[in-house]
Formats: sequence, structure tokens, C-alpha cells
Amino acid sequence: METGSVQDETWTIDEVTRLSGTTSRTLRHYDAIGLLTPCGAAAGGRRVYGRPELLRLQQILVLRELGVDLATIADALRVEDAAEPDAARRARLDLLREHRERLLAESDRFARLAATVASTLESLEGGSAMEAKDMYAGFDNSQYDTEARERWGDEAVDRSQATWASLGEEGRARHTAEHDAVSRELARCLVAGMPVDDPEVQALIARHHAWVSVSWTPGREAYTGLGDMYVADERFAAVYDAHAPGLAAYLRDAIRVYADSVLS
Repeated sequence: METGSVQDETWTIDEVTRLSGTTSRTLRHYDAIGLLTPCGAAAGGRRVYGRPELLRLQQILVLRELGVDLATIADALRVEDAAEPDAARRARLDLLREHRERLLAESDRFARLAATVASTLESLEGGSAMEAKDMYAGFDNSQYDTEARERWGDEAVDRSQATWASLGEEGRARHTAEHDAVSRELARCLVAGMPVDDPEVQALIARHHAWVSVSWTPGREAYTGLGDMYVADERFAAVYDAHAPGLAAYLRDAIRVYADSVLS
């Protein structure tokens, strides 16, 4: 970091990666798509960032943590950049307050999830049965309702929600358990090096398609698109890759085989 006044401080790309925990490749990508442009270059052409760029990067990373895609972030920042300085500052402060509220809400939700898992452990270790109504405390997908409606349409979402509600507590528990079981078995196949067109893998994909079809029956294109989304959307990828690194991509490739052979 160079010396001088606080406002004149600059950081090299290597320093920014250490501070933020992101990678130089990500920073270069943000520069290439116009999301985060360095304020200059140091000797040897290394990118240099000032305090405004660090604040902008913080905003980008917070939005990414909240699941906002890069295109939406770019649109929001373009509006902010086009505003008058005072208006832009007020908008930035309002947005930071909104981010803080959302992060606090997520913190509360994860605390409830942690408490749910702790109760489950106590129940299993103590040999007692946990109340079904307590098994899903902290699981609230209402925040994704708008996103789902934009992606799939009101009719599909309404039908899915009605079907989910009609399953009842036990039915929803079985549905969740089936997804976990299929994911674990697919992870085992991945670790064992089984190709995605192996009959055992494809049988698991048939179970996955049946699991999805409880609320929505996707055809060839839709099911293939769903598999692509499992990799493209970091939230879905994280769910599957938690079972085994690379499982989201493995599932996507296996879905393509299944869709071509069964749903064509």
C-alpha cells in the first residue's frame, strides 16, 4: 500500500486479493466486464485500486453473498454511476443499509438452522424421535419466490407450491430425504469414478427426475436446463458439491444423458 493521505491510498491487485479473499482472476474478470475498473497501474503494469474501488468491490462481494447475479449487479452500479455525486452517495448509503438488514436476516436464519441441526443431533444421539414440525425450523424459501416466478412463471410456481403444501409434514420430510439419498448415492458414484452413462448412475437420475416431477414434470429441454442451472447457479452448485466436489457438474452431465435417451 502506498503512503499519503487516506483518500490517496492505493493497493495493488495482489494486496486486494489478500484483503478481500477473492482471486486476481476474478478481479481481472470484473475489469473486463466493466464492473470494477482499477484506478491506475503500478510499475510493470500491475493493476492498482483506490479506496473507492475497494468500497465498490465490497458492494459487489456483498451482493454476490446474497445470491445476486453479476448482470443485475452491473445494472445497479450503472444506475449509481450515472447519478449526481450527492444522489449517488445517498443511494449507496441506502443500499448499504439494505444489505446490512438482509445480512442480519440471513444471520438469524442460519442461527435457527444451526439450532435445528443441534436439536437433530441431540435427538439421534439420545435415541428419541424429533417432532416433525421442528425438523425444518429456519428453512424459509419465500425470499426466492420472486426469482422463481421470473424464471418459471406464476402458474408453475403456484402449482409447485400447492403440491408442496398438499404433501403434509411427513410427505415433505420423505421428499427431502429422497433428494438427500439420491445426492449421497450420486456422490458415491462420482468418487468411485463411474461414468455418467453407467446404468447405476442413470437409475439414480431416474429417481432424481421423479423427485423433481413431484411438483413439476420437466421434459427433455427443461430437465437439461435444470441440470445446467445446478452448475451455473452457485447456490445450487454449493448444495450438491457439499456431498462431493464436482457433483453439480457430474449431475448435469448425467441429466444430459438421461434426457437424450429417455425424454427425447
